[in-house]
Amino acid sequence: MDLPFQKSGEDREKLLGVVGALVLRRISLDKAAEIMGMQRERFLTLLETIGVNYSYLVQADLTEKESW
Repeated sequence: MDLPFQKSGEDREKLLGVVGALVLRRISLDKAAEIMGMQRERFLTLLETIGVNYSYLVQADLTEKESW
């Protein structure tokens, strides 16, 4: 697998930002994969490979996000 953190510093920074937003439940898994330019399943494999734990967004999270 071609891992984003094996590329440029910019790619690593983007990955850290996306993973941070995902873990903080500010973006969905689908949005995170889209930002990284990866298919959802491939992004899930990446998260698993680097040991990232996350939880799915729930409706309350989406409502809070819309109020920003």
